[in-house]
Amino acid sequence: MHKELSTLTKSNLVSQGDITTLVSTEKCRYLIKGRSYAAPVGLTAKKDVKNAAKGIDEWVELDKGNTYILTNYKWVTVDNFGSTQLYVDFDTLDCSN
Repeated sequence: MHKELSTLTKSNLVSQGDITTLVSTEKCRYLIKGRSYAAPVGLTAKKDVKNAAKGIDEWVELDKGNTYILTNYKWVTVDNFGSTQLYVDFDTLDCSN
């Protein structure tokens, strides 16, 4: 999921393992922690991920950041026909290059 999502977003994806160092060396600062986003339902799982990527980019831009950390994701069944919706949890950051 991380790899595919990172190819679909304009914002930079940072791994949870790297963020401690980036923050302690002041290369990144948190803007918003714990944001949740329910992506619009797509007809396929790939479309769900594309919709999530679009939403992440919109929130990162609104937060005036350039980077995000994906902290969690899950597909939730939304009807009796097995349709699913992708929920993503992420933090937004401002990182220097």
